Amino acid sequence: MRGLAKAQRSSANRVLVDLIEAGLASKETEKARFFELANQLTESQDPNEREKLKRELARMTFGE
Repeated sequence: MRGLAKAQRSSANRVLVDLIEAGLASKETEKARFFELANQLTESQDPNEREKLKRELARMTFGE
């Protein structure tokens, strides 16, 4: 952590805060994507697309 802070010319605390903020932003993006896919699933009439969306939602929920 200190090596990264030194390379970026900031404190270790600042690097930690930046990493936490990036993680939170990533989670929000993932959450928005999940709801977008769920919405597509409810609107889709195509069985193949619905199956694909279900698999993607399951992957996002339970992992690989």
